[in-house]
Amino acid sequence: MKSPFLTSIHDYMYQRRYAKRTIASYLKVIADFIRFHDFAHPQDLHDREVESFLTHIVINRNVAPKTQALALNALSFLYREIFVNPLGVELTFVKSQRQTKLPVVLTKGEVKQLMSFIPAKHHLLVSLLYGSGLRLMEAVRLRVIDVDIDYRCLRIFNGKGGKHRVVTLAPELIPKITAQIEQVKYLLSCDVEKNHYDGVWLPHRLRDKYSGANKTLIWQYVFPASRLSTDPESGLLRRHHINEKQIQRTIKQASANAHIDKHVTPHTLRHSFATHLLQSGADIRTVQDQLGHSDVKTTQIYTHILQQGANGVRSPLSDL
Repeated sequence: MKSPFLTSIHDYMYQRRYAKRTIASYLKVIADFIRFHDFAHPQDLHDREVESFLTHIVINRNVAPKTQALALNALSFLYREIFVNPLGVELTFVKSQRQTKLPVVLTKGEVKQLMSFIPAKHHLLVSLLYGSGLRLMEAVRLRVIDVDIDYRCLRIFNGKGGKHRVVTLAPELIPKITAQIEQVKYLLSCDVEKNHYDGVWLPHRLRDKYSGANKTLIWQYVFPASRLSTDPESGLLRRHHINEKQIQRTIKQASANAHIDKHVTPHTLRHSFATHLLQSGADIRTVQDQLGHSDVKTTQIYTHILQQGANGVRSPLSDL
């Protein structure tokens, strides 16, 4: 990172245990804010300049409400935490009115067709996206300790918004996930024999509390990378989790091969999980808990999808 100012913000957030993606997102917004104001130092700017920037990204970029909210959060953090000069309570700017898109949902037949084109090495992970309603990063960050075979569930820690939850594990996947853990065990036995291997990455508090845990099976990623790599933060040799872009490319290619005429992403499988649960008669509160939504209104988007189909409204054409 070339800018000493942005580097200092990065270090401040890292020391206070902010998530890596939050750090990256905030730094991107702050850098964009600086460029928008012709590289003036943010310390010389305040409410009026923040308002003009937030209006600019809506008028000229047509960003979604969540993107504008992220920008506001980043700049609020900057002035509150870095400059200790908080923004005004009532900022005046044009708010994004862009309508939220309805999620793309596959039919059960389309999911089955898609899964038939997923390569064996990624089949289990993709199955968890649909079978347990996981977000992509929740799946790739899954650790052995998070898998409970006896109770047929997965424990998701620090999901979106830092929330924890327990989700279902399809019994059909138990043999596959058991075999996957055996493969992880074998990789670990090979890794610990190598010089300079420092174990899997652990969050700060776990690293301090459980010395040596980074070389035990339970803390390894269920879906490890194929090779060891150097941790960019510490310079230590570790085995990270699989790169999420591999899964994104795999699903995109499988969708094309299956001739599914919809925009299919890993998150589409999560949307399909929720919709199919509701179709099968699950209570909306149950679905909310499985997805980890804070507000049931977020989950209700899936009931809207069901109501807009043939099951929700009888077409007058049927009465002709």
